[in-house]
Amino acid sequence: MKFSKFDEGLTESQMTEHMKKLASMNKVYKSFIGMGYYNTSVPPVILRNIMENPGWYTQYTPYQAEIAQGRLESLLNYQTMISDLTGLPMSNASLLDEGTAAAEAMAMCNNIQKGKKKTFIIASNCHPQTIDVCKTRADGFDLKVVVSDLKDFDYKSGDVCGVLVQYPGTEGEVLDYGEFIKNAHAKGVKVVMASDLLALTMLKPPGEFGVDIVVGSAQRFGVPMGYGGPHAAFLATSQEYKRMMPGRIIGVSVDSSGKPALRMAMQTREQHIRRDKATSNICTAQALLANMAAMYAVYHGPEGLKTIAQRVHGLAGTFTAGLKKLGTVEVQGLPFFDTVKVKCADSKAIADTAYKSEINLRVVDQNTITVSFDETTTLEDVDKLFKVFACGKPVTFTAASIAPEVQNMIPPGLVRQSPYLTHPIFNSYHTEHELLRYIHKLQSKDLSLCHSMIPLGSCTMKLNATTEMMPVTWPSFSDIHPFAPTEQAEGYQEMFNNLGELLCIITGFDSFSLQPNAGAAGEYAGLMVIRAYHKARGDHHRNVCIIPVSAHGTNPASAAMCGMKIVAVGTDAKGNINIEELRKAAEAHKADLSALMVTYPSTHGVYEEGIDEICKIIHENGGQVYMDGANMNAQVGLTSPGWIGADVCHLNLHKTFCIPHGGGGPGMGPIGVKKHLAPFLPSHPVVPTGGIPSPGKVHPLGTISAAPWGSALILPISYTYIAMMGSKGLTDASKIAILNANYMAKRLEDHYPILFRGVNGTVAHEFIVDLRGFKHTAGIEPEDVAKRLMDYGFHGPTMSWPVPGTLMIEPTESESKAELDRFCDALISIREEIALIEKGKADVNNNVLKGAPHPPSLLMADAWTKPYSREYAAFPAPWLRSSKFWPTTGRVDNVYGDRNLICTLLPASQVAEEQAAATA
Repeated sequence: MKFSKFDEGLTESQMTEHMKKLASMNKVYKSFIGMGYYNTSVPPVILRNIMENPGWYTQYTPYQAEIAQGRLESLLNYQTMISDLTGLPMSNASLLDEGTAAAEAMAMCNNIQKGKKKTFIIASNCHPQTIDVCKTRADGFDLKVVVSDLKDFDYKSGDVCGVLVQYPGTEGEVLDYGEFIKNAHAKGVKVVMASDLLALTMLKPPGEFGVDIVVGSAQRFGVPMGYGGPHAAFLATSQEYKRMMPGRIIGVSVDSSGKPALRMAMQTREQHIRRDKATSNICTAQALLANMAAMYAVYHGPEGLKTIAQRVHGLAGTFTAGLKKLGTVEVQGLPFFDTVKVKCADSKAIADTAYKSEINLRVVDQNTITVSFDETTTLEDVDKLFKVFACGKPVTFTAASIAPEVQNMIPPGLVRQSPYLTHPIFNSYHTEHELLRYIHKLQSKDLSLCHSMIPLGSCTMKLNATTEMMPVTWPSFSDIHPFAPTEQAEGYQEMFNNLGELLCIITGFDSFSLQPNAGAAGEYAGLMVIRAYHKARGDHHRNVCIIPVSAHGTNPASAAMCGMKIVAVGTDAKGNINIEELRKAAEAHKADLSALMVTYPSTHGVYEEGIDEICKIIHENGGQVYMDGANMNAQVGLTSPGWIGADVCHLNLHKTFCIPHGGGGPGMGPIGVKKHLAPFLPSHPVVPTGGIPSPGKVHPLGTISAAPWGSALILPISYTYIAMMGSKGLTDASKIAILNANYMAKRLEDHYPILFRGVNGTVAHEFIVDLRGFKHTAGIEPEDVAKRLMDYGFHGPTMSWPVPGTLMIEPTESESKAELDRFCDALISIREEIALIEKGKADVNNNVLKGAPHPPSLLMADAWTKPYSREYAAFPAPWLRSSKFWPTTGRVDNVYGDRNLICTLLPASQVAEEQAAATA
């Protein structure tokens, strides 16, 4: 592996100068484009203490709730915020973007109707990117998407499962959907509404119309546009459809002492359990951005948010009043919130005039422009717009002079009357120091890479260099609208091209798409590329996907979303794919074989001995090889998917290439392809895209994400990582990751069985510790070991996947030998604790593992009824005396939480009652 650029690797100072050069090539014009993306004033206290704080961004998805209560509370705040503003009782903890959230809602409508109604109607007043994402997704579900004007919706066929409308519309109009929704429901049709959170502080909430599902983006709640992302989307619905919801949901439960505790609820819906029958393939979402948006609402509170909304609406009204005074253009007559639709003789001429004043407008067609206002807009900006729209005519007034005369433009019947964000959390932290303390209070409850290694197998939890993170908050990267003219983003475009070329060299592919904004989105995009390729060749019937039983749950879930029939194949005693079983499956489906999904090294932590033969078998039978890039950290510089024989592969940039996990997102899942698949890479309806490098003639599969380049703002992280490491550094990282895993396996093999090894008795970059025997000898399960590790100050490894009753450990190259030894020492100590149970020296049901974790509230209680000492529970290893991370809750009861499902903060009245009872 040799790079044409950055082969030797740049120093931190060289990299910083290079990124400054790219930043200087970007031009931040004032954006009035809207379309779901807005300038926002990001409170510095949130930017510095969440977005730039490794205590937040190096956390993992909160599967292990006892050491994640802080971000779980923040995500519960987010769900409450969404539920309150939409007027629906259930919300998830974020989705990838508004377009994919709408597509998930469409899939829900299909599931609600049990797949019996195969038409989904989308109103033409929806954002174009949302329409295209839904069209792409519908193709895999064999759904027919009809885009229609609201007045032309036709339910006569009886085949309509759902409809999607926008409120406010993409061109700004605010409509009363009351009768429309009643009519849809009368025909048995479900209604999805895409909405805007800031608007909902002033507008009648969708839930009060009777809407079934509400989707949207929380971007304008304190998250930068970032040239398209990352941003937290949302989906809210009724209790009736809770088990059909996609994504993570945070719920309230109790811990082992009966005290309230939070955890991820209803996980049986998700891909890691239900596989091809999951509600969605989504895994990583946008937790970090959801936390930022939630804190924005906490900071401003209900009155602050409404004040911002009223000001934005007032600026739009002032602009409208001014245009009417000018008389040079025609303003739409419909009510609006923040976006004004203007009819003119030559929209391009007006947009060009605005461009010269460093203003971006949205040109809808030859005679239509829309102008969207946001919280950063000033009266001076409105004055500049007046000059643009005056078309050379003198402007004899100012925005400030007419603003006092402007009145609310929202009809009385659509004005919000219901309260929102009434919980004390949204009414207590309205100064910077109060919010700072609240943020740090939550952060202190959560274990992150700031404390210790996070050895989750298949997750590659690396610690991220500060230099990689710096450009993310530079305004020249963060403040660009995704639909701004590309000549305003030349720094971004150069970075995309450089990154695409680097990834092609690393993977052995010919072209890359940067659009998929998560690993699951990359899987889906890769399979859809294969599907488009077969269809272009006339092989519409090729729809069988072979998937090993050891595959990550997203694999079968993604294949199902592409309309593929899944054929599972087993593994042998060494953890490899059973090649003869695979050969028989491929030959049996030779006529209709579409693809194989394979992970390399395998999810069992070994290099597949016959991977080249496996690829050959699939190709000989007419299929394409999709490689899951989850384990690329054991490939980079040593081999590559393209060299092995794969046709397409997604990369988890949030694993191998150092984007932080953010406590459950953001992530990025770009896909690389061989030359024959390059023409089918995703495009976009607003800003055409394709492969990098461009394949020339294209036949794109459609649109995968709402933004042309996915979550562009976090791509500088991977770009700087690769450029600073250089080819040798990346290769050495792979070698050290493999060495670290083998060192740990060797240290632990005398204490625990290591389940799978390769031909040389070695493992890849991760390995599986077999705990199944302890269930019979000591009554101990993997969960007990993982919870006890919390008492030692560690996050547990991946539990019971891919093999039930095991732990999968991945150390990465980031950790020192001292840290590896500390973790091994903890596991060896726990093995000795298990031995005490086996020898009858500790009670099978009441021991230090079953009682773990041990929070301070338990250890400092007046009564102590455990058969072991408090000291033994709290300080099982000597290093804990000088520095210990304390779990803040006892073991959380998952069953109780699902049986007593609560997914929002308790109402203010109930909080007051509980506080009164506590002090009585």
